[in-house]
Amino acid sequence: MQKWRIGKVTVTKIVEMEVTGGSRFILPQATYEAVLPIAWLKPHFADERGRLKMSIHALVIETPDRRLIVDTCLGNDKQDRRVPTWNNLQTPFLADLAAAGFPRESIDTVLCTHLHVDHVGWNTMLERGRWVPTFPRARYLMGRVEYEHWRHQHERDDMNAVFADSVAPIHDAGLAELVETDQRISDEISLVPTIGHTPGHVSVLIRSDGEEALITGDFMHHPCQIAHPEWCSAADSDPEQAHRTRDRMPGELANRPVLVIGTHFAGATAGRILRDGDAYRLAV
Repeated sequence: MQKWRIGKVTVTKIVEMEVTGGSRFILPQATYEAVLPIAWLKPHFADERGRLKMSIHALVIETPDRRLIVDTCLGNDKQDRRVPTWNNLQTPFLADLAAAGFPRESIDTVLCTHLHVDHVGWNTMLERGRWVPTFPRARYLMGRVEYEHWRHQHERDDMNAVFADSVAPIHDAGLAELVETDQRISDEISLVPTIGHTPGHVSVLIRSDGEEALITGDFMHHPCQIAHPEWCSAADSDPEQAHRTRDRMPGELANRPVLVIGTHFAGATAGRILRDGDAYRLAV
């Protein structure tokens, strides 16, 4: 189990699933041939054939007085997902979370970087045929812009299903709290707008005792996008804005002591962005 310490704050990674080579549908420009020349991706983020390694995981943040979970993966028993293998999952995620020292009742805040299927699944669980909040003592923080966008978006049946089983029940239970894209959550945690992947996408900035970390969310799905910010995800709602965000963020983070923790980065998962000639790389 991976943990990182940022001042008085601890971040722990809880994995739901990992995959190698099945990510071309999400990053179509990241062909094996295009990935192979990016030598620093191996072995943590790509294999010797150029296949990307990716992860779906949650990140638990512990501050001196808070316990938050950032993004809640895919969830069990969900249906009508666009990716067939994401339907009716039966993973031990909650057991793994408890084994790591975080029983679901101990979480006081759920923070959603955005409302895509692989970031809200464990917001709810199926109980006697109803979707109920998985973390009953938590406030669920969702971006106001993000929530309003998906509440009125009815073009995709799969996103309608995600909203119906993983977002709306939280609102109906009175546990949802809509926040701004630059909101301060606590003394140590604040949101950073990183829009483009979705209209209200945020990253999570942690500052404590002079140390900093940034949880990316999906403004980058994979470290290869540090080297090639023009490689857009098939799930980016505004590819041009997403590209601009990826162009901007590495320059702001490069050669600074900021630990970058990737929401879908497999293996080492975290590192620091450094200049690499005319581009950038992630040093782990």
